[in-house]
This record gives sequence, C-alpha cells and structure tokens, in this order.
Amino acid sequence: MWTHRSWPGRLLPAHERLRAYAGWCTAVEGNTTFYATPAREAVASWAEQTDPDFRFLPKLPKVVTHERRLTGGEAELKAFLDAMEPLGPRAHMLWVQLPGSFGPGDVPDLDRFLRAGPATHRYAVEVRHPAFFTDAGAARALEETLDRAGAEWIPFDTTAFFRTPPTSDAEREAWTRKPRLPSRTEALTDRPVVRYLGRDDPTATVEGWQPWLDVVVDWLREGRSPTVFVHTPDNADAPELARRFHDEVRARLPELTPLPEPEPVGPATLF
Repeated sequence: MWTHRSWPGRLLPAHERLRAYAGWCTAVEGNTTFYATPAREAVASWAEQTDPDFRFLPKLPKVVTHERRLTGGEAELKAFLDAMEPLGPRAHMLWVQLPGSFGPGDVPDLDRFLRAGPATHRYAVEVRHPAFFTDAGAARALEETLDRAGAEWIPFDTTAFFRTPPTSDAEREAWTRKPRLPSRTEALTDRPVVRYLGRDDPTATVEGWQPWLDVVVDWLREGRSPTVFVHTPDNADAPELARRFHDEVRARLPELTPLPEPEPVGPATLF
C-alpha cells in the first residue's frame, strides 16, 4: 500500500499520496488488486505518479488464485493483465499469492498456469502450505516448477513476529491471521522478493531483520536486484522502517544507490 490512516500529515501530504510515497520507497505491494481489479485509467494514473524504475508488484485477483485455484479464471486474468498494461516497466513482477490449502498436490496446476502466462511478465509466487517448508521433496518440486518459468519464490518471514506473545490489538489480530512458517532465504532468480513482518515495537522489528541484512547484501553482490517489504502489525512506521533497513544495507554496501529524499510534509517554518 502507499497510504495508511496514520501517514497523511505525518509522513505523506493529503494529496497525490502515491507520488509522495515514491519519495519514501521505490517499490510497493499491489495488495488492493487481490480484492478487485482497478480501472485501467486508475492504473494509468499510478504510472503518471511514478518514475519508470519504480516497482509495482501487483497481486493477481483472488478469484484466480483462491477461488479458481489457477484452473480457470481466464477472463478475470485477461481483465487484470489489460488493466496493468499502463504500468509498462513498472510492473516489476506479478504476485501469485496462493492459499494455505494450496499444497504439493496442486503444483502441476501452478506449472500449467505459469507455462500459459504471457512471456511479457515475470512472476513471483507466495505459498503458505507447511509442506513446502518441511518436506524436501515438496520444496524441490516447487522450486523446479518455478525455475522452469523463471519465477521467484516469495518468503513471508514472520519468525520475529511470533517470537513473543502479542502486546497490542494490532498484534493480536495479526497473531490469528498471519502464517507461522519457517524462514526461507534462498533466491531462485535475479529478482528475489522478501516480505518481513516485525512488531509494533520498532526496536524488536529492527532486531528481527538482522539476519536479512547479510542475505540481501550477498544477493546484491551476486548481481541480483532484491525487493524487500517491511511490515508491522499496525504499519504506522512502515515507510520509515523500510528506509532504515535500506540504510543498514547501504552501510555494508556503500555503492548501493540511496533512496530518494521524501518531500516535506506541512508548512515550512523558520525553526
């Protein structure tokens, strides 16, 4: 997302929030596209507010991934792809988020889906079935399927979040909704993607992402171009935390391009 109820007036101005967000971060999850395909005109406005190298990772509609489970939904998928077309190079990868019930026995459906997809797009797949993380054979079959399609496996790292019991309403809600799976740090392509969920306490969030610093630095040194999304249960400080993560990576890899400077929020003062 590029807006949140606590951001306007504090981190972002009240208008052109995507343009302002692009001054904080250079990538965004397309979470809203999971629930409804936007109008093509709306997507064109997203392109107008961002530079060509800004990264959108829009999620495929849930009717395709969860209701039809990748078998069917051709009309909905075509409408989605048509709507995303104005993004051009900004459509970094298409996000295939699969339900927790999508298990090893469903991998052939994923294989057929990825083989049939247009070659103009790259795909990143998020799975939540425990077997992919605990069964070596299931993991290998998934990796082979993704490798044939040049697709990435997105880990959703919630290990820091589940380390200690929740202490806020937002954490208690996330406790019941987020997947509890082992961490995974392997990249399959030149475009690895990471989702990291910390805590509402920024100190705990920063402590929890420390292992990812080495992983991301190694990926960059290997010539990969990773995208890292930093979440907290309430997401109030997510843009600032994302920039801090980038700063910590850049402290180890000074040649990494700095993020843009956010535009000031509120009237200028003399002091």
